[in-house]
Amino acid sequence: MSGSGAFDPVRIGIVSISDRASSGTYEDKGLPSLKEWLGRALKNPIEFEPRLIPDEAERISATLIELVDAGCSLVLTTGGTGPALRDVTPEATLAVAHKEMPGFGEQMRQISLRFVPTAILSRQVAVIRDRSLIINLPGQPKSIAETLEGLKDTEGVQVVPGIFAAVPYCIDLIGGPYLETDDSVCKAFRPKSAIRAR
Repeated sequence: MSGSGAFDPVRIGIVSISDRASSGTYEDKGLPSLKEWLGRALKNPIEFEPRLIPDEAERISATLIELVDAGCSLVLTTGGTGPALRDVTPEATLAVAHKEMPGFGEQMRQISLRFVPTAILSRQVAVIRDRSLIINLPGQPKSIAETLEGLKDTEGVQVVPGIFAAVPYCIDLIGGPYLETDDSVCKAFRPKSAIRAR
């Protein structure tokens, strides 16, 4: 669609992993948070593939494979990344990986450490499977936005880059659609040679 002025459509898998929310014990806040943030951040038309599932490794892995096979270029999970016995999201994600992308987890912990010392207990990972990028995010809506968007000072200047700044170029490199962000939410970084002319 280069030069047409139209934005590439993108299919995004969003997965909330929680025993209690999936059983209806309490309302899931993960899926609405992901939908809201991505809707603000991306200019592309988005088709969401939402899933709400319990903390079960085999179920998580099967869901990730299903979403990748369904053509999701990006899959974001929320929940299940701590040290508790039922937290198995990272293991289930690594089980379906073709490549690991450790920089995402490192940056997520750097952002969270600005707020809480317990950020070192988070075990989020990011991986590539086929032509899809899969990223584990924290469970709390506020943390989801901070991790994706990064930290800005009172003047609106970026202090710590959010992880989403690197997502569009990563998806370019694995053969996915060209994602365009709203710079006021999160400015995507690409080398000059990779920026599409409009």
